[in-house]
Parts: sequence; C-alpha cells; structure tokens
Amino acid sequence: MTYHEQFEKALTASRSLNLLTVSKINEVLNKIADSAVRSSDFILRENQKDLARMDDQDPKFDRLQLTSERIKSIAAEMRNVALLPSPVGRVLSENIRPNGLKITKITVPFGIIGIIYEARPNVTFDVFSLCLKSGNACILKGGSDASASNLSIVSVIHNVLEMNGIDPCVLTLLPPGREATTELLNARGYVDLLIPRGSQGLIDYVRQNATIPVIETGAGICHTYFDEFGDISKGALIVNNAKTRRVSVCNALDCLIIHSSRLSDLKEIAKLLQKSEVELFADQEAFHVLFGKYPEHLLNQATEGSFGTEFLSYKMAVKTVASIEEAMAHIAKFGSKHSEAIISENKYNCDLFLKVVDASAVYVNASTAFTDGGQFGLGAEIGISTQKLHARGPMALEELTSYKWLVEGTGQIRS
Repeated sequence: MTYHEQFEKALTASRSLNLLTVSKINEVLNKIADSAVRSSDFILRENQKDLARMDDQDPKFDRLQLTSERIKSIAAEMRNVALLPSPVGRVLSENIRPNGLKITKITVPFGIIGIIYEARPNVTFDVFSLCLKSGNACILKGGSDASASNLSIVSVIHNVLEMNGIDPCVLTLLPPGREATTELLNARGYVDLLIPRGSQGLIDYVRQNATIPVIETGAGICHTYFDEFGDISKGALIVNNAKTRRVSVCNALDCLIIHSSRLSDLKEIAKLLQKSEVELFADQEAFHVLFGKYPEHLLNQATEGSFGTEFLSYKMAVKTVASIEEAMAHIAKFGSKHSEAIISENKYNCDLFLKVVDASAVYVNASTAFTDGGQFGLGAEIGISTQKLHARGPMALEELTSYKWLVEGTGQIRS
C-alpha cells in the first residue's frame, strides 16, 4: 500500500470517529488497557528485540525499555483518560446577534495528528488513547530503535478496535525508514497537526522541513535555582529527585544554580547526588568548594558547553550566581522554556521568579519531575510543548482540539 493510500484510509477513518459515542470510546480504551496487560509477555518479548540492538549505556535505553510494571502504569493512564470528560463539543461561547443569528463556538477534533518519535514505545499507547478520546485519528512514525515494540503495541490496539467495530485505520503506524518521515512531513491535505517527540535534532529537522503545522515538544534543559533564602533540607531532596528520579526524561534537572552566599551548603545539597554517582560540571567557585568533598572522579570543571546541555544521564552542571536576577538571566540564556524551579523561603523572590521566568512550567519549592500530563491531572500526555502558539506545557485532551463556529439562522441575508 502506498503512503497516499494509507493517508486516504486514515482520513476516511478520522471522519468515522465523529459518529462514536463517548461511552463507546471509553469502553474501547478500557478494553485496550486490559489487553495491554494481558499481552505483556508478547510486548516485552518484542521490546527485548529492540533492547538487544541498543547499548545499555545509551541515554535512550531507559526510554526504550518496557517492563511489566511500566505496562501496568501505561494501562492505568489509559483508564484515567477514559475517566476524563470528553474535550469535544464543549461550548466555548454562545450569543444571539441583533439580526437573530445564533452563533456558537464549540470544540472539535483536529482530524489527523501525526507523531514522529524516537525510542519511546510508551508514546504509541499514550498518543493513541489521547487521540481516540479527543476524536482524532493518528499517524505514527516511530524510530527504527523501537520498531518491534511499536509493531507489537499497534497489533494489540488494532485487534481490540476490530473486535469493537472501529476502523483500525484510526491508528496508522508508518515504517521506520526516512522515506516515511519525508512523506509524513509533506502530508498536506491529510495531516492537520504534526508533533515531534525526541531530541532537539529531531525537533529542529521536523520544524525546518514540515509543510504542515508543527508543535515543538520534548527538549528540556531544566534548571533549579537554590536561592540565598533556600531551605537546605528541602533543597537537597528536590535537587536529588529532579536529577536522579529518571535521568533520561525531558523534565530531569540539568543545571543547579546556587547563590554565592549558600556555597557552604553545596556539599550538603550534593550528598544525595553522590550516592547516585552523579557527575558534576561545576564552575570555578563551586568547583573550589566541592574539591576534596565530592568524589574526584565525579567532579569536573565546567566549560561554556556544560551549560545549555540536556544531559539525559547522570550528569549535571553547577552555576554560581550573585543574585536572583543573575540566576534568571542564566536561565533565559541557556533554558529551553521547559521547566524551571526556585528553592526559596522568600516570598518576594518566589513571586519574582514566577513572574519573570519564561517557561512552560515554573516551580517554587518542588521538583521539575512533576512536569507530566498525569501529574498535572490531565491523564496521559501527547508531549510537552515548549512553544507558545496554541499549546504550552503538557499537552493532553484539551490541546488536541480546535474549534468551529456554528451559525444558525431563520433565513437571514446580509445587506
């Protein structure tokens, strides 16, 4: 089947979604969640084929790896999506004009959403559940690193769809080769919105080459600023969690910024990081304080390239500043507008940070690890947008809708 034929089938299937009831969609999502858990052994065997081809030291290895617990968690997220109210058909505004025309603005699906992603097989489940719930068909282009995993997941989903009388073409998985990427980037007239999930290189490539609208997601260069008024016990736990909870995800901490007056506390803040063998790239002031107090093989002097780097591993930069203004300037220069945090007991500084820092999620005294659709109460997420047009931050059901105007008259004509 040609790409054109696949896109045509997806377009036809997307229109059929308009006829599904919310209760039917929720029923199918729960059945897919059940089937995913029942099919865990099959999915994990296929996932193992992909893992066997990847170096386990590769930062993408953790993202690629599925486990029984992760599949159960994915299934739980799908069930959560089923519990959420439908985002489609909500009345955003309604008014009757002086000439009697009734004008209503309602939410509607985009139609077809294309996703280009790398070694993240969980995305296959997440994207499908959110697209089905929001009335969208989806065309997925996964990477070759996860090809066996993605095929197994799609086969499980297709089986449930067919058993429930739903056109399986509401979910299309393209081959992992570059030709498929090129075709998807140019699928004008078929795909309404394209979302890349992966490295900055992937996102840049999609943005530069797509002929259809793109929402940028994924790249996270995250900072946490330990203010001169920061609480050391809170700070040590927050920094450690943000850095080590799961190092390969986009909300992981990449740079600790510390006020110069609190450098004496840096050893205490780094104590938990040492247990996880986090490699530090510290500027001159921080390096001087940590030298001899942090394992020598894990301590390096920072270079300019240490800042503005998304490490996706057990590595982290440390930057010393003399003021909150300097901290915010550093974030503005090196951040990716993903997630930024301040640790402080000073209300003025916290409010200033919240107001000035330009990012999709800004935190006070909490770990950036919470930037996640599930943690924000959105169910699963289709990505974390770092741009400002249409959607920003974790994108879930609401962000997968557009709107249209319904105009009802009784024979009015315009003079």
